[in-house]
Amino acid sequence: MSDTGNARTSSDWYRMLANGRIGGPLSRQLGLPRPAQLRRYRPGQSLTDGPVRLATAGTGKLADHVLTLPEVDQVVEPDARLGALVLDATGLDTLHELSVAQELLGSGIRRLRPCGRVLVLAGTPEQAGDITAAAARQALDGLIRSVAKELRDGATANLVQVSTEAAPADTDSTVRFLLSARSAYVDGQVVRVGAAGSAGGASPDTDAGAPPHAGRVVVVTGSARGIGAAIAEVFARDGATVVCLDVPAQGEALAATANRIGGLALQLDITTPDAADRLSEYVTGRLGGVDVIVHNAGITRDKLLVNMDDARWNSVLAVNLRAQLELNAALLAPETPLRTGGRIVSVASTSGIAGNRGQTNYAASKAGVIGMVRALAPRAAGQGITVNAVAPGFIETEMTAAMPFGTREAGRRINSLHQGGEPVDVAETVAWLAEPGSGGVTGQVVRVCGQSLLGA
Repeated sequence: MSDTGNARTSSDWYRMLANGRIGGPLSRQLGLPRPAQLRRYRPGQSLTDGPVRLATAGTGKLADHVLTLPEVDQVVEPDARLGALVLDATGLDTLHELSVAQELLGSGIRRLRPCGRVLVLAGTPEQAGDITAAAARQALDGLIRSVAKELRDGATANLVQVSTEAAPADTDSTVRFLLSARSAYVDGQVVRVGAAGSAGGASPDTDAGAPPHAGRVVVVTGSARGIGAAIAEVFARDGATVVCLDVPAQGEALAATANRIGGLALQLDITTPDAADRLSEYVTGRLGGVDVIVHNAGITRDKLLVNMDDARWNSVLAVNLRAQLELNAALLAPETPLRTGGRIVSVASTSGIAGNRGQTNYAASKAGVIGMVRALAPRAAGQGITVNAVAPGFIETEMTAAMPFGTREAGRRINSLHQGGEPVDVAETVAWLAEPGSGGVTGQVVRVCGQSLLGA
């Protein structure tokens, strides 16, 4: 039930032209956007492509901790080209300190290398001591989203709001992800980090040098192809045992994916009444339980609302939303196969945030997923389980390759990075949210859209 197509199947002709020997100078002369070749993660790669400048606006509370991360190579040379600029604004409470933040960002951005990172750490507005402090903290939201739209050469900017209850270590997985090449297509986002509690941290018997998902069991629905297959591949790369799940009609492609990553193939229609029981029995009997469930399965049946029949509406809602609700109910019930410290990650869509013409059923289902995540997260927290969603924008797949030329080009260009994302961009974000160390991140909807210019 994955309608996302195979991994990237169409080349971005404009990006190649704008970065070529002839097209490059011409695009600069005409003032046209030049989509950069994004730096994406490869095993063994350094955290950033250059040194990190760490600055503080106000009484920062995390700067010293960030420096303890072994991957952070702090800049010492005054004129060095930067791999990342990190601004600790966790103590920012005044408009003067906001002005200091603006100055520090402005001076540091000039020195960013291609595909560099801007990361601002801040307190949450609702936990500010007074109205002025709340306003100053909220102002960082608008500041960083605008900075993200001004950056060039594949650089990104994101904001992390840290609650007062969070320990410094609760931010580590998020800081690493947003500084790394794994977040290549995550731009202009605001992520909240709270106290991890029982939902965070590696288990006592986990090797500190092991891959982040070593020894864990992960179920990925709709994983025969496309984004689902990419998600399965990333989890397998990071040490997990992956159960690849899809409908029987996708059996051949499903087996190919499972064999490629050394995982297990489970043919199951998640809309059947007994799907939750069959999945629970499978993971309990074969693997002793599950640590992560990724709700990726989804379909589209597009029509204008005035032409929408019941079959199109009901089938999309059944796969994209109802099945997730029923599977989650089973996974969080007593005697659940989902272990303490488990992770639920749903694939939503920017269509569920901004809407899309001809997709009332799809947009409604994906908006429903977002509502489910926000409502379920506080209830699941008592079991040490986090619930999050990713909302992909334009991702280069078999489905987008079949779009009309004009629609496809518009989809690629209407974001701050001026290009479509790749299935692996969604996969890397899902894997970060599912990490043991991401226990402080829950109830979040993270857009993987290159900072789309449509919607919030």
